[in-house]
Amino acid sequence: MKKLLLIRHAEAVGYTPNGDFHRPLSTKGEQQPAALAQNLQQSGFVPQHLVSSPALRTQTTVQIIANSLHLSTPEYNEAIYEASEETLLQVVNHFNPQLDFVGLIGHNPGISYLLYNLTGEIRDIPPCTAVVINFEVDDWESISPNTGTLIYYNSPDSF
Repeated sequence: MKKLLLIRHAEAVGYTPNGDFHRPLSTKGEQQPAALAQNLQQSGFVPQHLVSSPALRTQTTVQIIANSLHLSTPEYNEAIYEASEETLLQVVNHFNPQLDFVGLIGHNPGISYLLYNLTGEIRDIPPCTAVVINFEVDDWESISPNTGTLIYYNSPDSF
């Protein structure tokens, strides 16, 4: 069985002269990841590994979550930035087969579309929302559309 944690980065500032890739978290966004990590831990959903977009706002989000959950250094994958759900699914299909529970931190609309693609669930995914999807498969390569079940949903309004 495999579990996938999908997280949309925490709230970022709306504009920066350095471009979208370099947008930092807002003051509110700097607080959100630690609260989310605490909720994940209390709910029993601590992944073995985290994979993130290299954009500044996702890097900051994943670093706070990893530190809060005492996880190893996150992995950064350039394919996640501005990715479609098809690209994100390819990233998931190539996760380390030894791992059973991996977190992917990325951006909308890709995260929302991937959730729908894998589960058929339509959910609002505001910044710093997390979902966990369960798959009755033994390897990441077997994950495909409509093979997952949503087992956890948490938005910033919950914490």
